[in-house]
Amino acid sequence: MNPYLAEAVGTALLILFGNGVVANMVLARSKGHAGGWIAITAGWAFAVAIAVYAVGRVSGGHLNPAVSVALATIGGFDWALVPGYIAAQLAGAFVGAVLVFLSYLAHWEPTTDAGAKLACFATGPAVRKLGPAFITEVIGTAVLIFAVLAFGRVASGAAADQSAWAATVSLWFGPALVGLVVFGIGLSLGGPTGYAINPARDLGPRLAHAVLPIPGKGDSDWGYAWVPVVAPIVGGVAGAQLFKMLGL
Repeated sequence: MNPYLAEAVGTALLILFGNGVVANMVLARSKGHAGGWIAITAGWAFAVAIAVYAVGRVSGGHLNPAVSVALATIGGFDWALVPGYIAAQLAGAFVGAVLVFLSYLAHWEPTTDAGAKLACFATGPAVRKLGPAFITEVIGTAVLIFAVLAFGRVASGAAADQSAWAATVSLWFGPALVGLVVFGIGLSLGGPTGYAINPARDLGPRLAHAVLPIPGKGDSDWGYAWVPVVAPIVGGVAGAQLFKMLGL
């Protein structure tokens, strides 16, 4: 598979499972309605792990412009590939959001809360203060990138040691560990903003929300939309640079 296609497919899976669990929790008359924050964070963790397992061997499983840019800044990824990866991730995120819309087609009209409908696509701050929201997204994404790089270093060490057992553990549990980090970020840092930590995860579905015929959907909150795009890029670069500086 072409790595760009892999990134698109992987990001579509990420959004289908991730935004799908949000829809299951917040849309009226869904069987998972009011399931709570733990269910949402667990659903997103599974979404990340499944998507990385699915396409990681082809594209590296970035699924996130912040990952692609951060890796490029420390020489771990070719800058020439970054624009194509980001375009593929945005396209995949849009497709994933459309699939969520279709999966819950019968539930948009019974849901009267326009904010709940938007939450099935994009993130938003719990307290409408953009500065603190920006800081939260920077910290969350920095943690994500730092952890991903740490897992990669462990995997490289296992390969260098030529330990079949260690290499197998890294191969099979690497994506699960990334999902576990996302679970932790959601539980610990997700409250203020809904933890986008991924520009494509927010922008692609927000565009889908804007163009899809969702009954009573309200606006797409473009006044906030720049925060989950810019802040994760800043946080991703900061996390990568910190990892490099510490020489881990």
